[in-house]
Amino acid sequence: MRQGRADEYAEFAVARAGQLYRSACLLTAGDTHLAEDLVQETFGRLYVRWGRVSRVGNPAGYAQTVLTRTFLAHQRRRSSRERATDVFPDAPGSGDGDASLRLTLLDALARLPAKDRAVVVLRYWEDRSVEETADVMNVSSAAVRTRSSRALGRLRELLGEDLAEYARP
Repeated sequence: MRQGRADEYAEFAVARAGQLYRSACLLTAGDTHLAEDLVQETFGRLYVRWGRVSRVGNPAGYAQTVLTRTFLAHQRRRSSRERATDVFPDAPGSGDGDASLRLTLLDALARLPAKDRAVVVLRYWEDRSVEETADVMNVSSAAVRTRSSRALGRLRELLGEDLAEYARP
């Protein structure tokens, strides 16, 4: 890779790392180690194709697509030895919110199937349209609407009908 492109890639990676990490944390329902791995793999894939990616009109969107597809591929090939747990490791609080609320929401996200979780994160965290979400996940718009409805229904079951108490004013 030429030095100019390498510098451009490094600048992009530094600028987008935080946002990709936050999205990965939501996709993995709080598994920070897996989130770091997913972001690292995403950046590796972007680096290999940076010549083409840098010419795309929206490299940040492309990076988000790669992250989501990397997450879904990881979920498909998960080892049978791995077991999900509802016990979160002690982590220092960020100080900018209610830690118990964050853990409650992450626990509820963790209980969703991977594809439903991806739809919720893309639609409601990333604020993407149904069509954009369908394109990222490589499914139809109808599948996104169905998964979105199913996931929100499941979250209502887990969190209670009054979701307003979880929303910030």
